[in-house]
Parts: sequence; structure tokens; C-alpha cells
Amino acid sequence: MPAFKNLFHYFRYQNIDPVIMKLCKTSRFFFLLLLFIPFISGAQKNKKPNIILIVADDLGWGDLGYHGSEIKTPNIDQLAKEGVNLNRYYSAPICSPTRAGILTGRYPNRFGIRQTVIRPWEVFGIDSSEQCIPQLLATAGYKNRALIGKWHLGMLKPEYLPLHKGFTHFYGFYTGEIDYFTHKRSGELDWHNDDQSSYDKGYSTDLITNEAIRCIKSYKAESPFFLYIAYNAPHEPLQAKTEDLLLYGYDKNKPSYSTQSTSGKIDDDESGLIPTEGLGNTKRQTYSAMVTCMDRGIGKILNLLKELKIDKNTVVIFQSDNGALKDGGGSNGSLRGYKVQEWEGGVRTPAIIKWSDGFEGGWTSNQVMGYVDLLPTICDIAGVTTAPKNPLDGISLLPYLRKKITSIDRHFYLGHGSMVSNEWKLVKAKAGNSKMVLSEDMLFKIAADPNETTTVKEQNEKIYTDLLHEVEKYDTIQSRIPVPPHGKGRKEFKPPKEWKVED
Repeated sequence: MPAFKNLFHYFRYQNIDPVIMKLCKTSRFFFLLLLFIPFISGAQKNKKPNIILIVADDLGWGDLGYHGSEIKTPNIDQLAKEGVNLNRYYSAPICSPTRAGILTGRYPNRFGIRQTVIRPWEVFGIDSSEQCIPQLLATAGYKNRALIGKWHLGMLKPEYLPLHKGFTHFYGFYTGEIDYFTHKRSGELDWHNDDQSSYDKGYSTDLITNEAIRCIKSYKAESPFFLYIAYNAPHEPLQAKTEDLLLYGYDKNKPSYSTQSTSGKIDDDESGLIPTEGLGNTKRQTYSAMVTCMDRGIGKILNLLKELKIDKNTVVIFQSDNGALKDGGGSNGSLRGYKVQEWEGGVRTPAIIKWSDGFEGGWTSNQVMGYVDLLPTICDIAGVTTAPKNPLDGISLLPYLRKKITSIDRHFYLGHGSMVSNEWKLVKAKAGNSKMVLSEDMLFKIAADPNETTTVKEQNEKIYTDLLHEVEKYDTIQSRIPVPPHGKGRKEFKPPKEWKVED
């Protein structure tokens, strides 16, 4: 009888049809079921996983609790504890290139997206010849493939928009920077539900979380699904809810931080956003409140997966798109540099992956890996057999995560003459790059010197020469896609009404 009760509860937990549960009460059927338990259990484990990719915006290395920050991030900290903490994970130093590399598995300079972000007035985006993650997942039975949040990969032609890149649902905004409360950019509403304007009210971080929760509840019966959740937090403009500001000592009787945005100095975007709502007393206070709000949303998503009993067979990936902006409220901890720079503070980003049914969690990886590895890794996990149209720069990390191999010897291109390996990092002098002007090339033994304090080029000439030849292979890549000249169309640009894009 005890064995029978255990079997009965097993089937109830596995959501087996009630008719079968009734049959369990007959002894004859009971013994037959005993024979099939291993097969049913194996089928559950072999079911293709759901995949959730969460990307934060301008989140610094030093802005998470598990990296020693004072900012409250209990849910991301718990994810790092339960999953694999990717301690040597790299992105591009700025937004659009990272997002392009994530979706294509290719270094973004191959198709013209490397120098900076895609600006609102540029008729430019990911070329149609590039295949994206959702397009490949569609071939492996992933019916529902949603992007929720920030796009920033082209917004002035339908062919550049998410629904033309393999996503079946889009909820969020096209441009790179919006007001968190009004959802406007350049005076126009930039908030969409698929290809229609959305007039939903609320704080954008909460709206993104709520839509992710709605999608998970809707999609769970049609697993597997793919969700790309792209928060705009904690990117400028720095705006937070009062309830979160109060967690960090907000005093409404004290003045707010200056509304002078630094984003125009970084990418010549000049969004014109001067927020009037959600400003804390200091940038750091406001930034911290924004991160905590995002963390709370991630916690709601993770808790829902547990409630629905789909958490163990859901892959959850978390990363930032680049490091924190200088003087933007964030911190890269002890790492050198900031967003838009190839120093570690600009490109080494917090990242975590968890898949309880797929590989062991609870450990820290020091293997060099990064944003272009996501497409091949996700496709490997999902069992995609369709070969990508274009050669990939990324590699599948699944064998490594499953500890079938202990290390991968590779060079990872960071852009603008910078390259990193498990042990070394090259940073070339780049007179043409105003963000990092150096008098000479630098070589760091990065595994032992993560803060890039001491160049060791003279003591390691052969390694330096080898890396120099390697990085030139990528620095000299010429995109077949004409990149719009800097600033072209900017003066006469007027955004489309409610950022609706017509053919």
C-alpha cells in the first residue's frame, strides 16, 4: 500500500490524466504501471526545455549582491547560487552590438554593427541574411518565441523589427532609451504590443515583468517556449518608483539629482529626455532602486516557474549587455574602465546560467565565454539540427557546462583591437578611438591581473605578437552592408508617429 500511495502521488505531480489515476487503483493496472515508470520518467527528463534569456541594460559588474554590492538583489544572487556563475563572461562594450551578437552568434562587425548603437534616425539594422535565435528555434518545435522589452536593432523599416526576425510576439520598445513612466522617445510614444501601439500605463520594468508572466502562463501548455526578456533597467534616464527609492534613504524634502543626461556624450544620441518623475536624491540612489525593482521582477518570474512546476526543465540565462556607464550611477567594482571601453569594466559582465535538468549548478566558471556563444549553446540545448546560414563565431558551451570537458582554449574578440583568452588580454593603442587613447599596445596576464594594472608586453613578446596577428583578423573585417555615415539624417529627422513603422 505505501508503494501504491507513492506511485499515485508521482502521477499526480507529473500531471498525468485523471483517468489513468483512477486506473491506478486497480491492482492489475498498478503492476503494469510499475513496469512503465522508468520510461515515463525518462520522457519527462528528455522533454525539450523552455528557454528564458534575461538581459539587463548597463548593469555594472559591481552592482549585484553576489559581487559584494550594497544594492539589494536577492533573486539574482539566489540564481547565481543555484546556477553556474559565469565569472569570465564577455560582451561588446555597448548595447546594439551586444544584442546583435547574442541573436546571431556572430561578431557584429561582420554586418556593420560594432562602433556604436543604432541611432533612431538611421535606416539600418540586422541584415536579412543574418539568422537569429528564434528563427532557428522555430525549426526545433519552439512555437512561441517572444521578445519582451528593449529591441534597439533597427526601427525605421519593418524588415528590421522583431516580428521579422523570428519572434512570434513582441511587447516593448524599439529605440534605445525611453522615459520609464511615459514610454516616450523624442516626444513620441514608443511602446508596442506586436506591431500596434500599446497604451498600457505603468513603470516600464514592471510592465516587462508582467508581460513575461502573462506569456509564461499562456505558453506553459505548449512547451517548449523561448522568452527573451530585455529590461531597460538600469539604463538612463535614471528613474525609479518611490517605494524603491525609499529602500535607499530617499527624502522627498531634499533636492533630486541633476537631470543632465550623459548619454549624448557617449553615443551622440541626444534623446532629449529630461525626466520629471522618479528622480531620487542622487544618481546612485536612483540607480540602486532601479536595479532592485528589476531583481524583484526576476524573482516573480523564477517563482512562477516553480509554481507551475516547470522550473527544473527551464533554462534561465542572465547577463548585462555591457558594463556600467561612467558617472551614470553604476559601479564596475574594482574592474578598470566603463561602458564603451574594452577595459574589463566595459566588457566583462555579470552572467549566470541555470538548467537543473540539464547540468549541475552551484559552481563558478572561469572559462572565457561570451555573448556570441549564446546562439550555438541555446541551439545545442534545444536540439536544433538546422545548420545556420552563416559561419558562427560563438561555440556551444553545453559540453563544458556538463563537465564533459574541463577547459576550452580560445581567443575571444572584444572589438577595436582587443582580444582576451583564458590567460591573456591584448589592448591595442587606438588613436582613432577617443574612448581609449593609449600611447602603446598593452598586454595583461588577465587571469592573475583582472583589474589590468600592469602591462607585461615586454616580457612576453611572442605571446604579444601572436595575439596581435590574431586580433588583426577581426579588426580588418569589412561588412558587406553599407554602414550609414555618422550623423547622416540627424538634423532633419522627425520620429514617426508613435514610432509606427510603415512599409
